[in-house]
Amino acid sequence: TAKSANFPMENIYFHGNNKTDYDIEFSIDNGVGCIIADNFEEIDAIESICSARGITQKVMLRLTPGIDPHTYEEVATGKVDSKFGSAIETGAAEKITKYTLDKEHIDLCGFHCHVGSQVFDSDVYIASAKVMIKFMAEMNEKYGYVTKELNLGGGYGVRYVDEDPEIDIAANIEQVSVELKTLMSSYNMPMPKIIMEPGRSIVADAGMTLYTVGTVKCIPEYKNYVSIDGGMGDNPRYALYKSKYTVICANKANDECDFECSVVGRCCESGDIIAENVKMPSSIKRGDLVAVLTTGAYNYSMSSNYNRLPKPGIVMINGDEDYVAVKAETLDDLIRNDM
Repeated sequence: TAKSANFPMENIYFHGNNKTDYDIEFSIDNGVGCIIADNFEEIDAIESICSARGITQKVMLRLTPGIDPHTYEEVATGKVDSKFGSAIETGAAEKITKYTLDKEHIDLCGFHCHVGSQVFDSDVYIASAKVMIKFMAEMNEKYGYVTKELNLGGGYGVRYVDEDPEIDIAANIEQVSVELKTLMSSYNMPMPKIIMEPGRSIVADAGMTLYTVGTVKCIPEYKNYVSIDGGMGDNPRYALYKSKYTVICANKANDECDFECSVVGRCCESGDIIAENVKMPSSIKRGDLVAVLTTGAYNYSMSSNYNRLPKPGIVMINGDEDYVAVKAETLDDLIRNDM
């Protein structure tokens, strides 16, 4: 995708906890700037592929600092037992660092960590920095290795619902910066290039998803359902980890919301839910529009053709201008690769 958009390949950091040989070959042959390696097998694959080509590849190692971000369990990525990276606490990080430093065709430029998503303050990053910089100092003392880049990952949160806190990202980064300088000075090490990954915080608010209501089902004294023409195929986040969203009836946004319901999809799964306990106008009916806010980050990238449903299109809006950025799939698209 980045290549087709003419993004400079040398600026790409290529992630993944299980890159195939094809993935690695493709990235190297297309000049990807840095591969963030996750494990010994990947280091071996990179070394072998680069050796055959007679080149050197810039690599960072993904480490797990053992930090609990106090967020969704499903998106906590920096704990010792995570599927990602090599744990500092167990000694695995030191082993893979030494292993990588011994490789002829790999330029170890630094370390990466990522502890989770929906982080609303600087404490998590500061805690991670303390662990990572202590590790950097130990690698310098034991192996003479000077870390050139330190990537503290991402995860700054966004407000999906009113009760989510607001976040001053600039103030948070300033706090992290002050702590980083103090830590590096205390270990008498040169300041590396610092990288942070803003993630959803730069795109989530930019998008919303519009659905059309099909069925309104009322079960007296039990529950109400509003069914839409989408669901877990285009937004699986509630099914994955009960993500909350702000949901409104878009064409009746100014009407009184006196009807509590669950907004559900059209897939044949009981867990096909967009949001629970949503307040809608009691007049909501077939053909009305339901808007799910703050969906610019993950919906399209996580979408699938589950239950053989086509993916919706994406319309970009800028002031009075609009254009189709991604065409809606057709039924013909669904069977295009069938033999």
